[in-house]
Amino acid sequence: MAFVQFTRVSLAFGDRDLLNGVSLFLAAGTRAALTGANGSGKSTLMKVIAGKLEADSGDRAVQKGSRVSYLPQSGLVHRGKSLREEAETAYEPILNMISAMEECGRALEESKSDGGKTAVLLEEYHRLQEAVEDSGYYQREAEIAAVLGGLGFAPEDLHRDAGEFSGGWQMRIALAKVLLERPGILLLDEPTNYLDIEARSWLEGWLQSFSGGYLLVSHDRYFLDATVNEVYELFQGDLKRYMGNYSAYEKIRAVEMESLLKRYAAQQEEIAKTESLIRRFRYKASKAAFAQELIKRLEKIERIEIPESLKKINIALPPPPHSGKIALTLEGIGKCYGTRRVLGGLAGGLDLLVESKERLLVVGRNGAGKSTLLRIIAGEDTNFEGTVRYGAGISPGYFSQDAAETLTGGETVLEFMEAQAPTALIPRLRDMLGAFLFRGDDVYKSVSVLSGGEKSRLALLRMLLKPMNLLILDEPTNHLDLHSKDILLNTLKAYEGTVIFVSHDRSFMEALSTKTLELSAMGPAGGSPRLFYGDYAYYLDRLNRDAAGMQQQQQPPAETRPEPTADHPIDITPEQEPMAPIILLKANRTSGLPRDNAAEYREAAKQRQTLIRRLERQEAEILKALEEMETEKAALEKELARPEVYSNGEKARTVQAKLRGIAAVIDAKTAEWEQKAAELEEAAGDTPG
Repeated sequence: MAFVQFTRVSLAFGDRDLLNGVSLFLAAGTRAALTGANGSGKSTLMKVIAGKLEADSGDRAVQKGSRVSYLPQSGLVHRGKSLREEAETAYEPILNMISAMEECGRALEESKSDGGKTAVLLEEYHRLQEAVEDSGYYQREAEIAAVLGGLGFAPEDLHRDAGEFSGGWQMRIALAKVLLERPGILLLDEPTNYLDIEARSWLEGWLQSFSGGYLLVSHDRYFLDATVNEVYELFQGDLKRYMGNYSAYEKIRAVEMESLLKRYAAQQEEIAKTESLIRRFRYKASKAAFAQELIKRLEKIERIEIPESLKKINIALPPPPHSGKIALTLEGIGKCYGTRRVLGGLAGGLDLLVESKERLLVVGRNGAGKSTLLRIIAGEDTNFEGTVRYGAGISPGYFSQDAAETLTGGETVLEFMEAQAPTALIPRLRDMLGAFLFRGDDVYKSVSVLSGGEKSRLALLRMLLKPMNLLILDEPTNHLDLHSKDILLNTLKAYEGTVIFVSHDRSFMEALSTKTLELSAMGPAGGSPRLFYGDYAYYLDRLNRDAAGMQQQQQPPAETRPEPTADHPIDITPEQEPMAPIILLKANRTSGLPRDNAAEYREAAKQRQTLIRRLERQEAEILKALEEMETEKAALEKELARPEVYSNGEKARTVQAKLRGIAAVIDAKTAEWEQKAAELEEAAGDTPG
């Protein structure tokens, strides 16, 4: 079983302890998230786990033969190879194994007379052979196409030079490579930053079926809830584990923090009183000794720190100017890039009316024209077909990632915002900057030295502080952590103006949207837009219902369907057989359900229902056993993380042996459940034949 184990790991930068005696155990099957405030050391811990950064002290143990793959947040660039060739470099370690296997084969030919040496070589040869076969090397063409396609690359991209892709797509290439490596332990530092909603959904599915273990950092709450079952929080150098998904962690943490907040408030009150006494007495000769004693007492207090996520910060936007009921009207909007049409189509241009105070979400696959439409609405793109008309009194504001490029100058972040903000908001600027991750001395950074992500956050805050009644937002949540996203979401929900936005954060999309506009690009002719009168969750539900309806429509009418045979079973519905129970049944390949005798049909259906109930009971028993074993496994992992266990080699080996044993039992029980689930699906008529 692949695993990585850390024991009492510490790391300091200057006088700041980023990691303070941290212990961690990751193994095959681990589904964990790493969380913590910005700057708490999450990326540093990832690098230490990956072996990219050496800790000051502590032990790191990796199971022999286990591969640990790491994806950093940014900074990776690929060039000089085609996209397909670059993706194939993920298999380079396998080429080394193939070379070693060939060398082993040659040695075998030369060692026929030495039985002991031959046996050792044979064992090594078979080990290498199995490792190569399990690596997916011989299926690499299909795997490369599947992974690149899932992450949003088109088939024609495979032959493009990797250097042609922009920064966000460069990180998608890097993500594809670490997935193709099939590691035992996978470390992903904000993998969703550059993914659209379709690619995020694909990655969710990939992780859910991944046989190894992973630890990931992400600022997408929905993504975390779908992919993890435990959360590690890094706070002030300490690491604490919480069982459950991210939402469960937040609930547990909130309860935990109640007492901390009370102690924090009491301590702040005590500090304020002590400081007041010091100011009162320190310059009086008769009280100087007492004042010095108070100063010493104050210095000895161990200050309670509150995580940034618990500091309640609200951003009140300036009241929007008064406007009419209609915020925006679009008539016949179309747009082409060369021969490729992204807006409008055979059915004509896009017509749309947006009323005041609506929150319109624009969705669609990459290339559907979402950002293009927002640029047209904002007046940033004037080369288009059709007409854009603002309503009476509309004052628009536009944000996109490109807005960050306009921020230059030598002034500090604080000076820049003081020059931009309304006078009434200047006293609250420090809190607002903190909400957008400019904390402590960050506000004294020069604007010219900020990173792209920092400039993006600053550009967003600058725009929000201006009095406007139509906000046009293209990916406003990029480069924000979960706490900052929540602040932005609450701000926009309280905002009295109109919002038109594009986002790839599902939780944000569902919580803010009131209407959903779907765009689709379908070749040179473009696609037809659709407006849904509901939020993003309603939109997804409609898509699912429409897809189910299409499947039903694609079935041939009842009167034209052939009679069932052993080789060609057909669906039997209540409409075809009025006496049948109201369930969907499938004709059995061997016995068949008699359609010309209602009594026999009902008897067969009754027997089928009895079988279904028995299989459901057996499935429930298996799932209960699996749950108990998972609990036992979690207890063993917790046991292994205890210092008195992992510091004792014999105890650690005993617990690891038990872990391997229960993991094998879980695998066997899972296979049994999969078999029982397949039998249940067949009995219920959900699978062919």
